Amino acid sequence: MDGQFTDLMAEIGRKARAAAAELAFASSERKATALIAAADVLWQRRDQVLDANTLDLDAAEQKGISPAMLDRLRLDGNRFRGIVDALRQIAEQRDPVGQVLAEWDRPNGLHIQRVATPLGVVGVIYESRPNVTADAGALCLKAGNAVILRGGSESFETSSAIHACMVAGLRSANLPETAIQFIPTRDRDMVTAMLQATDYINVIVPRGGKGLVGLVQREARVPVFAHLEGICHVYADRDADLEKARRVVLNAKTRRTGVCGSAECLLIDWQFYTKHGAVLIEDLLKAGVEVRTEGELLKIPGTRRAQPDDFGREFLDMIIAAKLVDGVDEAIAHIRRYGSSHTESILTENDATAARFFERLDSAILMRNASTQFADGGEFGMGGEIGIATGKLHARGPVGAEQLCSFKYLVTGDGTIRP
Repeated sequence: MDGQFTDLMAEIGRKARAAAAELAFASSERKATALIAAADVLWQRRDQVLDANTLDLDAAEQKGISPAMLDRLRLDGNRFRGIVDALRQIAEQRDPVGQVLAEWDRPNGLHIQRVATPLGVVGVIYESRPNVTADAGALCLKAGNAVILRGGSESFETSSAIHACMVAGLRSANLPETAIQFIPTRDRDMVTAMLQATDYINVIVPRGGKGLVGLVQREARVPVFAHLEGICHVYADRDADLEKARRVVLNAKTRRTGVCGSAECLLIDWQFYTKHGAVLIEDLLKAGVEVRTEGELLKIPGTRRAQPDDFGREFLDMIIAAKLVDGVDEAIAHIRRYGSSHTESILTENDATAARFFERLDSAILMRNASTQFADGGEFGMGGEIGIATGKLHARGPVGAEQLCSFKYLVTGDGTIRP
């Protein structure tokens, strides 16, 4: 790696450390003021941001990036409004820093509190989603963290424009402008520099496809919050309500195929299929979804034979794998084998079956009679998210402001000594 990138990382890292030290005790009011101001500036500069997005889209189309990546990159009026609204929602949330998570007294007279505290400096490495620039900056600020953002080259212009609005918000609240820094180069060597920056960064959050996340998990010397893939399942149980199932399955696959909460595999109970026939598959086919399957379901006109790797594959496209299973236990076994611990949904009116599904699967998010597309921090009331964490340490599911905190113990005595 070129020394210039190591030097640049050190400079950015030192500034982030200094900013984090100040943010750790910044008042809730100042942080909220910064976020509201950033939202106002972003709205005022919406034409500039959308023009920057057009530049990115044109360049991405010339490079021939996938439709899913283009969809993630594209900002329209509604998506732009969503970014602005998310900033305001995060500003209004309770400040997690300093919250007493637990407290107790010991027989020796010590009073002990476990209190939420910022992580310090968060590094976020992401691909084509420019909204991550605002979401990550806002959530890290809310949790008292400095953040270093390394956006994808395909979203560079849009992310730069959004970042400038975030800095304006910090300035208006008299907070350090280096609390939210954006890597000013497209060079991929800066990714390596961030992954090795153990002196400056406390945790890395990758947001992108399997290639990016796999690279980060392999090479990072800094701790990582990550999910490798969003291989989400929907299971239509024998006791599912037909109309609910039809709505949920279609939405889970087709609302947006390029997001990690998009359903990639449909499991149908044999008894549901015997009772209702091919209606779920036919709905998908009519919507333009390519259904890859096996066995009995191949008799449905328009389906295609699944290849061995289609189960356990993140398509991020108008493609879904489908399979008949004999009851909830076989569905659970399939998900354990092929899932990525992201999000699974069961469609059933049977409370006992739903409880079994929830109890015996350990994905980060489990749903009942709801679309997997709700796997999103904004939909969980967090205002936004940095990503969905599928590991088991510290943070799981949508990573919002609370998940960007650690804790410390505050111990009070009265001249207390240990015998």
